[in-house]
Amino acid sequence: MAPKQRLDPSTFDIPQGLISAGRYTDKYFVRTRDVLLGDDHHPTVLMQVFQKGDVIVCGTDEAIAIIKRCADNPDQIRMMSLFDGDEAAPYETVMTIEGDYASFAHLETLYLGVLARRTKVATNTRRAVEAANGKPVLFFSARFDCFLNQPGDGYAAHVAGAHGVSTDAQGTWFGQEGVGTVPHGLIAAYNGDTVKATAKFAEFTPDHVQVISLVDFDNDCVGTSLAVARSLGKRLWGVRLDTAEMIVDRSVASVMGNFAPTGVNEVLVHNVREALDAQGFQHVKIVVSGGFTADKIARFEANNAPVDAYGVGSSLLTGVFDYTADIVLVNGRPCAKLGRRYNPNPRLQPVE
Repeated sequence: MAPKQRLDPSTFDIPQGLISAGRYTDKYFVRTRDVLLGDDHHPTVLMQVFQKGDVIVCGTDEAIAIIKRCADNPDQIRMMSLFDGDEAAPYETVMTIEGDYASFAHLETLYLGVLARRTKVATNTRRAVEAANGKPVLFFSARFDCFLNQPGDGYAAHVAGAHGVSTDAQGTWFGQEGVGTVPHGLIAAYNGDTVKATAKFAEFTPDHVQVISLVDFDNDCVGTSLAVARSLGKRLWGVRLDTAEMIVDRSVASVMGNFAPTGVNEVLVHNVREALDAQGFQHVKIVVSGGFTADKIARFEANNAPVDAYGVGSSLLTGVFDYTADIVLVNGRPCAKLGRRYNPNPRLQPVE
């Protein structure tokens, strides 16, 4: 197994001057630094970082970059850390930072924030990936948050096993192009003609791009899937089902009664798969999206729904994944608030 590698600190688009000046820092940490510098007080501390759940750690490389690029004397700071993608248990030490507290006191807000955000995305994505039983999970969360989060979120999803991201920005840190499907907007631009919109997409899109047609525009996923497949043949890689959660697809309406019929459900997926196979389009894959969570994916998989890939969005940005940082040693001696103590972790690796 190849040794784990960290992203170089230069990877990250960090507003170094503003961070060093304390612009993004909780004010009491800025004032803490001011007090220490004003008093010429330079205690050597060991800061211990942890969180309280079973998680997939992410954001360590970004946190390290913040300290290396924005601390006052970064060469005199020693760090130990887990790697992005490592599992961590509740209260397990994820990172330690040791050095002159005056040189990095103003960075706590920043490194805890990126650890919390990236760990949230990575943990949620890993849960979805595990539920999918090896089928691709596509990270479709860009539209649900500020665009400035995209590079870090895409990287966190990648670390956790996502098969693809939806924007080029999300793939910046690991060199991946965004993936996607024919959207509703393009279909509307061609007067609601899904076949024509998909054909134009195929015509003006590079050959290496997989053509995936969104087939719920007319609420007839079976009929639209067949029409697109007949028109594009082998150029059609797949169809995407994205029926709105309050809508019942035409193929489902006649068999309602013992299942939730709205949105993208297992019956709808079976209907589309059976229709495609019956017409000789076994090569056409089925991608599903719209309100998918790890639990919903697990239900589809438990019931053998013929899904080939899952597009997952806002559920990957939910939950609380807070990190805490505590000084536990001062000048080599125990010194921590009540309830905290030095908790060494033999899994931590030195940061070069």
